[in-house]
Amino acid sequence: MAVKNIMIVGVGGQGSLLASKLLGQLFLSQGYDVKVSEVHGMSQRGGSVVTYVRFGDKVASPVIDEGEADFIVSFELMEAARWLPCLKADGRIVTNTQRIDPMPVITGTAEYPENLVEKLCAAGAQVDALPCLELAEQAGSAKAVNIVLLGRLSRYFDLPEEAWMRAMEAIVPAKFLEMNKKAFLLGKEAAV
Repeated sequence: MAVKNIMIVGVGGQGSLLASKLLGQLFLSQGYDVKVSEVHGMSQRGGSVVTYVRFGDKVASPVIDEGEADFIVSFELMEAARWLPCLKADGRIVTNTQRIDPMPVITGTAEYPENLVEKLCAAGAQVDALPCLELAEQAGSAKAVNIVLLGRLSRYFDLPEEAWMRAMEAIVPAKFLEMNKKAFLLGKEAAV
């Protein structure tokens, strides 16, 4: 199988590291060679962060270059726009519609861009946008946005749901497992 590339982008503290570990576990369990990058960015200060997950028959490097991402999984709309140049021409963005204002917007020195989903589509991206925070809260915790996003991402892979659940069981602490499974299913099944 040719190498597939997934970028996970967001703001520090949103759970991108857990999401990348879960994907790594999933693809390893399916017999793929997998490379998962570390978190890059200001992950502990609410800044922009990115992790890379690459899988296939043989993966040489964990890094995804411009124009190579099959998927961008975004915790926040402006992060999806920031990393758009990394998306392949036929790539897909799976994004939370939540808006998290960066410091320049908070301080009033910049404005948050309007109509980002429409702008991403106009730039040629296939966009699957859903209210992940709302779905995570419905599952039991606002912190489950990452798992809602992975549930949505699972729609684009020909892997059994049980494989995703087993990966979750291997990575997510037991006391949060049922809530995360619910968040995964809500993301996967959401009609938007």
